[in-house]
Amino acid sequence: MIILFLHRNFPAQFKHIAAELAKNPLNMVFFITSNTTVQIHGIEKLVYSPKQKTSENLHPYLGIYEEAVLHGQAAAEKAMELKNRGITPDIIYGHSWGPSMFMKEVFPEVPYIAYFEWFSKDKDSAYDFGGNVLNEDQKARIKCNNSHIYLDLCSADAGVTPTHWQKEQFPKEFQSKIEVIHDGVDVDVCKPNKDAKLLIKDKNLELSATDEVITYATRGMESLRGFPQFMEAAEILLKKRPKAHFIIAGEDEVFYGGVAPNGMTFKNYMLQKLKLDMSRVHFVGTLNFNEYLSLLQVSSAHIYLTYPYVLSWSIMEAMACECPIIASKTQPVLEVIENNKNGLLVDFFSVEHLVNRIEYALDNPEKMKPIRENARKTVVEKYDKNILVPKHIEYIKRFIKR
Repeated sequence: MIILFLHRNFPAQFKHIAAELAKNPLNMVFFITSNTTVQIHGIEKLVYSPKQKTSENLHPYLGIYEEAVLHGQAAAEKAMELKNRGITPDIIYGHSWGPSMFMKEVFPEVPYIAYFEWFSKDKDSAYDFGGNVLNEDQKARIKCNNSHIYLDLCSADAGVTPTHWQKEQFPKEFQSKIEVIHDGVDVDVCKPNKDAKLLIKDKNLELSATDEVITYATRGMESLRGFPQFMEAAEILLKKRPKAHFIIAGEDEVFYGGVAPNGMTFKNYMLQKLKLDMSRVHFVGTLNFNEYLSLLQVSSAHIYLTYPYVLSWSIMEAMACECPIIASKTQPVLEVIENNKNGLLVDFFSVEHLVNRIEYALDNPEKMKPIRENARKTVVEKYDKNILVPKHIEYIKRFIKR
């Protein structure tokens, strides 16, 4: 079959399914994206660039929508290039973040499946989490943030989202259109390795699974992923545990949620606020996948905190590596973690509770062993890409007309 993927990034959520489809010589796999760097054998990338930046004086409610339109317009032009080459996809599978917005205008008869990642709500969501009270202006802006997603909900023939929690965020009248199929975890790669080593290059320090290593790995250092609480816990534990090392992977940026005070990054804000033994606190930045895997494999306690928001790949990969997981007792986490069975759950805002659970994991390796094994078992049974990629392909084939 001929399949066209669309995503601003590459390969992003389509990593496993696109690569699998590309292995079949009977398939033609195209991918429209704004990513210029990564390549996958067998996939033809068509790289676009938005013609302009979002307008300076645009109404604040419309910023996300205009950005989506710009990506949609540029992606549609690349789709036209395919059409002019005489290529018509059998199926279009696009991430609902702008690029797929105008695919029905280019290929009106081709079935379009939308990958729906998130729908913003002002109640029981990341926006009002922790008792945050929203005013009418904020509620209106949140509503408008969904404008481009509404267009995809209407034009898509079907949809996919990775978790039941994410599906529940969408309006009920559209939920019947959306299938829950997780992207999948490569459990043959993400697995325990007692011989793993992680080199902290700037300190010429090598850590292994025999060391006391507390890990935190997200895309950015931000309040939505509990970075401030993690750092406050680190300050306490550094004083109590002289052999403990804290490894923080990720960029010193905010990708989701609010910004730090005084225009600072959360990293700089917390370093200014806290007294830390920096010889045992290691900011390792964005790691390549093998380094990231080693980080998980040497972890004595892996911390995952989140507002009620999209569930990160990292928690699944950490579970597959049999990390001792300490995670926030928030809705997306509760879909995969059962307290004291395959992880330890904590109150998101309680640093004291977080410290207590980290120490429990460090002091009770034998009691944590079945919890760690159950974490991997959960991923192997429910989130293994070898199970889920065929489900994706089977779902796609339902909508192919020829």
